[in-house]
Amino acid sequence: MSRDGMFFKLFSDVHPRFRTPWVGTIITGAFAALLAGLLPLDIPGELVSIGTLLAFAIVCLGVMVLRVRAPTAIRPFRTPLVWVVAPLGIAMCAFMMVFLPLDTWLRLVAWSIVGLIIYFGYSVRHSLPPRWSILNDAVPSAAE
Repeated sequence: MSRDGMFFKLFSDVHPRFRTPWVGTIITGAFAALLAGLLPLDIPGELVSIGTLLAFAIVCLGVMVLRVRAPTAIRPFRTPLVWVVAPLGIAMCAFMMVFLPLDTWLRLVAWSIVGLIIYFGYSVRHSLPPRWSILNDAVPSAAE
């Protein structure tokens, strides 16, 4: 995300020896360690759970959208029975999310608002044009 300009450039600095985003990893790890040290462990655990489940549900939805919007895109991996697997994935994630406590949902909303503030405050102005031509060539434009 930082290489595309969607997040601060500091997070795209790659370690010369290990070829990993080391600054972003240290910052994220320190922040996670701080939260784990200050909060009861059930709070970060539930936040990780609801965030991961939401991300998986969004990926399932995105796979279906791309099948419609970019049917000719080159895909190294294709989901078998996508119109069965993806809706079942969304339903299962939603089913598990429903049983998380209300305060976890409120924290999810709060973190989502923080993410939207970062997006509209920074990412919209700094994002670069898409580098990946696979989807750009396969997605029909509004003029077509």
